[in-house]
Amino acid sequence: MTVDLNDRALGHARELVKAGKVVRDERDDWSEHAPGTAEQNDFVEKHGWGDYGLWHLGVDGDASEETKGRYSFPYGDFEKVHRCAVISLESRAAQNDHDDIEKAAKGLLELIDAS
Repeated sequence: MTVDLNDRALGHARELVKAGKVVRDERDDWSEHAPGTAEQNDFVEKHGWGDYGLWHLGVDGDASEETKGRYSFPYGDFEKVHRCAVISLESRAAQNDHDDIEKAAKGLLELIDAS
C-alpha cells in the first residue's frame, strides 16, 4: 500500500479555508466530529467517489477507485475543514512516515490559524 498526497484534495481544502469554511475546534474533537459510516455512504451516494476523495489528503493509487480504502487522512465533514482533523492527520502522517502529507497538513494548519 502506497499512500501519496492527494493534491486535488489539498487544493480543495485550501479553497475551503480561504472561503471561511472552517471549524476551529480543539485537537481531540475529531473523534466526535468525524463523519460516521452512514454519513460517508450517504455522501458517496449523492456526490460520487471523486468528491469523496476531495475530503482526504491521502490516496492509495493501488487501491480500487471506488472504495473507501483508497482514501485516507480525512480533514473535514464534507462541508467544512476541521482544525482538529488536520491536527490529527498531521500527527498520524508523521507517525507513519508520510512526509509529504505531514508537510501539507502543517501548511494547511498554518493557513487555518492565520485566517
